Amino acid sequence: MKKVGIARSACLALFVGLAGCATGPGGGSIYVPVGGEDRGQAPEPPRADIPDDQQERVWRKSEQPVVSKPKPDDTRSPSYSESGDQLPAAAQALVRDAEQRLRQSDPAGAIARLERAQRIAPRSSEVYFKLAEAYVAGDNLGAAEQFTLKGLSVAGSDERMQRSGWLLLADIRRARGNVPGADQADARASAL
Repeated sequence: MKKVGIARSACLALFVGLAGCATGPGGGSIYVPVGGEDRGQAPEPPRADIPDDQQERVWRKSEQPVVSKPKPDDTRSPSYSESGDQLPAAAQALVRDAEQRLRQSDPAGAIARLERAQRIAPRSSEVYFKLAEAYVAGDNLGAAEQFTLKGLSVAGSDERMQRSGWLLLADIRRARGNVPGADQADARASAL
């Protein structure tokens, strides 16, 4: 019996507390419909008693003044998009090892070496073209075509690498049976 009385008292206290929260200080609803009685404007935020000339302006990110960046010197070296990256010595050694493995009919070993070289020189078209050759030797022409395209994208303005990449792509596409694609790649190589 005592437990029921405590439970009822707790429920009553909860109900009264929630009912008090449902009304505003004037006892009315806090909801004011559009076009209702309360059409007053929101009050202005308080102002500091600091003269306007001494107040520091707070800028929003969208209101930040544009600051021009200094222009780079014209004496800089060309970026990878203007010419292909030169291979570091470690990558060159891996490429030579991969070429030897390809001569020994070990395309999987060559691919492993060339993937390491690619991690060392990720912007070297030579590594991508060698990877494509290794995938051709491993009879994975789809991957070979993708690596050739990646090599072409990083070859930059190096015409020799561009030409060899387009010729490699033509051979791969011809082997895949894509004769029109091979003809397009041959035309791109001839145009260089």
